[in-house]
Amino acid sequence: MPFAQTLCLFFGLLLTLSGSNLFAADQGPEVLQVVPKGGSLADVRLAPPKDLDGYFPFTVPESVEQWEVRAKELRQRILVSNGLYPMPEKTPLNVVMHGKVQRDGFTVEKVYFESHPGFYVTGLLFRPEGKGPFPGVLCPHGHGGRLMDVGLEGVKKQIENGEEKNEESGRMPNLTRCATLARMGCVVFIHDMLGYADSIQLSDDLAHRYGKIRPHMEGTENWGLYSAQAELRLQSIMGLQTWNCIRALDFLCDLPDVDASRIGVTGGSGGGTQTILTCAIDERPVVAFPQGMVSTSMQGGCTCENTSLMRIGTGNVELCALFAPKPQGMTAANDWTKDMMTLGYPELKQLYKMYGHQENVECEAFLHFPHNYNYVTRAMMYPLFNQHLKLGLEEPIIEKDFKLLTETEYSVWNAEHPAPAEQGEAFEIKLVKHLTESSQAQMSAMPADQRLEMQQNAINVIIGRTLKTVGTIERTKVEKLDRGDHWLFKDLVAAKDHGEQVAVLSIYPKGVEWSGRVLIWATGKGKAGLFTDDGKLLPEIRPVLDRGDAIITADLFAQGEIANADLPSDLNRVVKNPREFAGYTYTYNNPLFAQRVHDVLTLIAWARNGEHPVKNITLIGTDGAGPIIAAAGAVSGDQVQGLALEQNDYQFKSITDYKHENFLPGIVKYGDMAGLLELNQSENQFGIAQAGSTKKIVQWLSE
Repeated sequence: MPFAQTLCLFFGLLLTLSGSNLFAADQGPEVLQVVPKGGSLADVRLAPPKDLDGYFPFTVPESVEQWEVRAKELRQRILVSNGLYPMPEKTPLNVVMHGKVQRDGFTVEKVYFESHPGFYVTGLLFRPEGKGPFPGVLCPHGHGGRLMDVGLEGVKKQIENGEEKNEESGRMPNLTRCATLARMGCVVFIHDMLGYADSIQLSDDLAHRYGKIRPHMEGTENWGLYSAQAELRLQSIMGLQTWNCIRALDFLCDLPDVDASRIGVTGGSGGGTQTILTCAIDERPVVAFPQGMVSTSMQGGCTCENTSLMRIGTGNVELCALFAPKPQGMTAANDWTKDMMTLGYPELKQLYKMYGHQENVECEAFLHFPHNYNYVTRAMMYPLFNQHLKLGLEEPIIEKDFKLLTETEYSVWNAEHPAPAEQGEAFEIKLVKHLTESSQAQMSAMPADQRLEMQQNAINVIIGRTLKTVGTIERTKVEKLDRGDHWLFKDLVAAKDHGEQVAVLSIYPKGVEWSGRVLIWATGKGKAGLFTDDGKLLPEIRPVLDRGDAIITADLFAQGEIANADLPSDLNRVVKNPREFAGYTYTYNNPLFAQRVHDVLTLIAWARNGEHPVKNITLIGTDGAGPIIAAAGAVSGDQVQGLALEQNDYQFKSITDYKHENFLPGIVKYGDMAGLLELNQSENQFGIAQAGSTKKIVQWLSE
């Protein structure tokens, strides 16, 4: 059989839908141990998982060209992780505006529209006096809400502290920001985060206070947000809010009195997070002020600020840098941003300097204030928007007081415009079903080559590594054993650029010329899976050596001799946050499944760059390791010539627990197991055959 082909061999399903202990901590006999007694792997993954309170530095590349390569990767990561790749269809907004009220220098109108069919975005539109065209400004708010009100006594205290200026309007700082920008000559839209004010279809408790798994929303046919099924399709609160921001920009830019070439975005706290993401992936904004969330420290504590895959290997400062070289500003306060002047801002200045626009990024330290978007901070934002939205106003720009809106004036829903009847869990299930079906229909309608390219891009993000990005490989020789009819080499193989190390066994034939083919063989038991209980090579594998092939096998991460109570072989470790939300772990950490794929890529890179030229590499997965091998092949390009795995219709969509060892966010959206096999076949090196046992795999290898 030509080795330019790859076989996918389907046989015995050892994975059960309930999540069997696939990678049991079977360390095998002592003769197979690679890590020296009393030692441990030099592997960064042995540390506890990173959480949102970790350290997230921004390392600036050496050139603009290098940065733009990195920036493309990061934008791809944001889109994939937020469920926006490919970008969903922009269905009709069906905008309704009503209830206009007049204030000194501006008007306010109530707005609602559909970001997805039947899913309503609500908010207030502030318009300046005059005819326009005017610049447009989007003002996503944070967890104080659109209607944040500190009260009369609260604002008096803030005025005494220098945080606010006006006694009435200062009570509601989010609306004050909108009013002042409107008086400056901007059309301003502030829309509700999910669960706030008039956004009532998904509750505040669900969107921002979720903390306990809901078993009745974990089904494989009908499910809700936060479920394993939603995560497998990258359906999240953060993704919905990011999409709402994009549709809010659509609404703004379509207004007849808005100049779509002059768009700004600014929000504080959670609204700062939304500002960072919107400006990273949408080309329309020309100026931004992401307040309160640009930091190398805490990255956003709410469930609405985390989504699986998004900040693996990156953080808010680097995501903020995606707006460069466009102008933006921010401040540091006595919160998680307090170190920005020395950790984060210098790197942003460095990047902007590379572009020749160092003046386009600003950060001021107001460490005597707590977390805020107060008058002092707003006074820093106004001249930035004045300049870059070309308003031409004299400075300084001073906020003026105004009569606050009444409940009747700021409430979007009323008797003439009743709130949507579809709410709660029934609507939640309907919404995620729409997201699922529309995404499937969109991808199915693509030409095959376009769809495969899209799937490949997404899988590269989901796995978090390709063979091209493995980097430098370092081998540490441990022992060489003469086993009669074969040599057994023990090695520690490191992916140095990633700080990872793998315990490896290599089996080389004796008495026969090496064929030049290497079989990289993963099993559900690690390297012990190819040996008997007393450490002898499985009899059915010996014909492989007789034909001159070599075998490389290993304990993939958390398998075999490195598995223990703190590093279980059959479960993902999760962060200590007591709230049962996958995003608190997988926003920052590769899943166990991806880590094991990384180890296979390390082995491929080692074999390809070893002491002796390799003619062919065949990947084999048995005892439940087939999906890992399929994923490794999918991100290896044309460097793998063969693929043999047990599969037997295994599907990731059977997973109902985000701690499951095979849990992989997004994999179902992009084709599940069949999608991985299709990517393997797209290199024109894969055929499909069937076999029912390891013995038959060996027979195929000998043909």
